[in-house]
Order: sequence, then structure tokens, then C-alpha cells
Amino acid sequence: MSFKSFIHAKLVTLVVYILLMLFTTSFFIAMHLSAYSILFFNMIFAIAYISLLFYEFYKKSSYYNRVLNELALLDQKYLLCEVLSEPDFLEGKILYNTLSETNKSMNDVIDYYQRLQSEYEEYIELWIHEIKTPIASAKLIAENHRTPEVRSIDEEIDKIDAFIEQVLFYSRSQLAEKDYIIKALPLSQIVNKVIRKHSKTFITLPITLNLDIPADCTIYSDSKWVEFILNQMLSNAIKYLDKPNKVITFFAVEKKHAVELSIQDNGIGIPKTDLLRVFDKGFTGENGRLYGKSTGMGLYLCHKLSLKLGLDLTLTSTPHIGTTVTLSFPKSKMHLLES
Repeated sequence: MSFKSFIHAKLVTLVVYILLMLFTTSFFIAMHLSAYSILFFNMIFAIAYISLLFYEFYKKSSYYNRVLNELALLDQKYLLCEVLSEPDFLEGKILYNTLSETNKSMNDVIDYYQRLQSEYEEYIELWIHEIKTPIASAKLIAENHRTPEVRSIDEEIDKIDAFIEQVLFYSRSQLAEKDYIIKALPLSQIVNKVIRKHSKTFITLPITLNLDIPADCTIYSDSKWVEFILNQMLSNAIKYLDKPNKVITFFAVEKKHAVELSIQDNGIGIPKTDLLRVFDKGFTGENGRLYGKSTGMGLYLCHKLSLKLGLDLTLTSTPHIGTTVTLSFPKSKMHLLES
């Protein structure tokens, strides 16, 4: 709040005061008062008015400047009222009370929608829990009737199960930091577990699988979330294999401060124009339009969960050559001490 803007706001009262002074001066002249008396009265009134202006400017400017400074420093602007104290002048009190009421109203609305979101997430998890039973029953029936048609149905059931798992992890992704256990995990064991989920696909297509992971390679993370991320990465690699000689390679490189696990395929690749947006929610890109297989959620979820776990996810790709997705696991201080 500048003094110029303050005076501009007080322009009406200032004009009224000047007109009043002119009227008073004219009245004193008509009363035949001496020039010194008129000047004395005018000086007294002017000093009093200017002093009141400066006092009001100091009190209001110090408060409003503090409001603006606090607002600039806050990341969450709606918390402004929490860091301010109630002023002792009328306009400031009105502003403070207005902010308090709007803040309370906003918190009530947020609380309402949070409860709705919580109820929705509970319903999704309940639905997923219930749908798992008929899926398990269908798979059991398929295992007992191994005709070519039933095997095809079994593969489609596996796809449904994968999509349901994706929904479950998406609903839990907001609270991933509250549901993880970090411990030492043998990387080869995690990778083999993920590959086994897709063993039927590897045999049916068929796909050549190359593994280059040191047996003693250890990572520090949560097994459940890492398995989900790797499963999504592998599903994406399989989805876009369009060559007669289909190849997927897993390889790990142990560096000084991190262990990097890469999944490389020789699929259709990703256009250069799409590479910067592959982790965006719902982005399917050119490949999604050509093949109609993409939901735009797999890589988005992988990236989101990687950030939650403190991992680094990168992707490189060349059209018609293939794609490499790399997940980097930082080494803990204990890991570095042991090595």
C-alpha cells in the first residue's frame, strides 16, 4: 500500500476538507478577523488533519502490507487467515472476519468432498474385493477345461484381472506413502515373480525373454508397489510388440548410488513428439490412436508411484526400433556402508 494510493482513496475527503477550509476562511474574513488569526486557525486544522492522515496511513499500510507479504510467502494461499491477527481498525476487522468466514466455508466444502472421496474409494475397494471371487472361480473352471476356446477366455480373464489391479492401485495411490514397508529385496526374485504373471503370454505369442540381472543385486523398496510398477511396464512392452521376432530384455546395472533396472523391447517405439507426455494422465499419443490398446493410465501410475517411493523413472524410445523404460532404485546409506 503506497502513500499515493492512500491519498487517492482519500481524495473525496481531502476535497471536502479544502472546501471547508475555504468556507471557514471566507467566514472569518467576513467577521473581520485579523490575517494572523485566520492563518493560525488554518494551520492548526491543517496540522491536525495531516497528522490524522499519516496516523491512519501508517496503521493501515503496515497491516495491509503484512497481509500481502504473508500471502506471497504462503504456498497454500487459503491459510492466510490462520497466520494473520485481527486488526484494530474497522475496515481491517471487516476484511479479517470476511476471510475467516470464507475460510471456514471452504474447509466445510473440502471436508464434504473428502468424505465423498473416501466413501467412493471404500466402495471401489469393496467392489474389487467382491469381483475377485468370480474371477478366481472363472479361472478355476478354465483350468479344468483346457480347450483352445477356454484357453483364450482364460487369457481375457487375466487381462480383466490386470485392469482390476490397476484400478485398485490407482485408488490407493493417493495414500501410497501410508502403506509401504521398505526393506531389502532381491531384484532377480521380484523380476521373476512379475515375469511368471505373464508366462502364458510369453509362450503364446511367443516372446524371447532375455535376463541379465546379477543374482546378488539388492534393492531397497516396497515389494508390493515395485511389483505393480514392473508389471505395468512389462504389460506395456508386451502390448506394442508387432514384429515376428518379439524380444523383451530385463537388465540391471549397479552404480555407485543407485541400481538401475531396465525393460527393453523391440516393439513399435514411441514418436519423439510424444516422449515428453508419456507420463501424463490419460495421454495415449499416436500409438494409442493407431492401435486402440492404450488407456493412458499405466505409465502415469508408474510415474506417480515411483515419485511416492523416491524412485526415478525414465523412458527412451526410437520409432520402429523399440522402447527402454528404466527404474532407478537409490541405494540407502546402510546399503552403501555394507558395500
